[in-house]
Amino acid sequence: MRGAVEFALTTGYGGVDKIRVGVIFGGRSSEHEISLRSALAVIAAFDPARYEVIAVGITRAGRWQRYQEPLKLLDALVRERGELADAQPAVNLLPEPMAAGDVAPALESALNRQIDVAFPLLHGSFGEDGTIQGLLEMAGIPYVGPGVLGSAIGMDKAIQKRLLREAGIAVVEFAVLQQTDVRRDPGRAAAQAAALGYPVFVKPNALGSSIGTSKVKSAAELTGALADAFQYDRTVLIEAACEGREFECSVLGNDQPQASLPGEVIVDRAYDFYSYQSKYLDPNGATYAIPARLPPAAVARIKELALGAFKALSLRGMARVDFLASADLARIYVNEVNTIPGFTSISMYPKLWEVSGLPLPRLLDRLVDLALEEHRARAALKVSFAPGR
Repeated sequence: MRGAVEFALTTGYGGVDKIRVGVIFGGRSSEHEISLRSALAVIAAFDPARYEVIAVGITRAGRWQRYQEPLKLLDALVRERGELADAQPAVNLLPEPMAAGDVAPALESALNRQIDVAFPLLHGSFGEDGTIQGLLEMAGIPYVGPGVLGSAIGMDKAIQKRLLREAGIAVVEFAVLQQTDVRRDPGRAAAQAAALGYPVFVKPNALGSSIGTSKVKSAAELTGALADAFQYDRTVLIEAACEGREFECSVLGNDQPQASLPGEVIVDRAYDFYSYQSKYLDPNGATYAIPARLPPAAVARIKELALGAFKALSLRGMARVDFLASADLARIYVNEVNTIPGFTSISMYPKLWEVSGLPLPRLLDRLVDLALEEHRARAALKVSFAPGR
C-alpha cells in the first residue's frame, strides 16, 4: 500500500509533494466546542514536512470559513470555551468532482481544488451522521473515517444497538421513545422505565459527549430527564443500567481493522456517571487507566467485541467502541460506537493507540493513508453498465 506522500507525488494533486489535508471542525451541533478541542490537537500534530493543513471551520449557523492561523484561534477559543464567529473568508464545497483543468469561476472559493483529503472532526449532527460524508462522496474527495452508511448507523443509537444485537453482540436492554409517544400516551415512558428497572439512563438518540443524558434513579426524576433529552432529539433512549466498570477500545483500519489495547474510565464519586461535566469541565471528574488493568482474557474479549462491532456496523477508517461491564467482568456489553471519536487532550482514541505503539503523528499518517486507500478502491468501481459486454 502506498503512503500519503507517495500518493501526492504520483497523482499530481496540487503539484506539490505535500498532502493538503482539509481539517473541518466546529459545525451545527451541540458538540461544537468539543470539535474545536479535537481540531486543535489534530492540526498541531500533523507533520508540516509532509502535510499542508487547510483549516475549515463551520459556524453554528452553518457558514464555512477558512482560517490562516488556526492554532492561535483554536487555542483561544478552547481556553475561553468560545465558538466560531462569522469573521473569516467564506469557502464552499461543490457537490461534484473537479477535473484537473477545470478553472470555472465558481471554483475560486471552492475547497474541491484546495484539498486532497478531508479530515472531518465534526462531532454530532451535520458531521458525524453521514451528512458531510455524503457531500464529500459527491465531490469525489477522499475523507477520513467511516462512509455514509456507517456514519449514519454510528450516530443512531437505537439502530446501532439493534444491529449489534442481531450480530450476536450483547447490548444492555433498552426502549425507544418518540416525542409524539409521550404526547399520545403520557404513561408509556414510566412503564418502559419500570420494566427495565431503576436506575435507568435517559439520553438523546443521536448525540454524543453525554449531552442531554441523565441517570434516573426513580420515577419522580423521569419527567425532567425526558424533557432535557428531548431538547436535543425527537427520539430518546431509556437504557437499563450496568453498574460496574467502563472501558473503551480504539479501532483502526478498512477491510482488516485492528484494535488497540482497551482503556478504563474511572469516574469520580462526585458524579453518578461519565457526564459532560466529568469529561470536560472538571479536571478531576474522571481518571483513566491507559491501558486498563485487566487479565489477558478480558483484554482479548474486549478487542474481539470491538472488531466485531466495527464490522457489524459497516465501519471503516476509525471508531472508538465503548463498553459497560459488571464489576466481575462476567457481563460485557457494547455501549455505543463513535465514528468520529474525540482527539482532545483527554480523549481515549489517540491515547489508546499511543500505548499500543502508534503515537498521534503516526496515527494521523495511517488515517490519511486509509482514506486514500478507500478512495482508490471505490474509484476503480464501474459506474456504467453496457448490457451484453
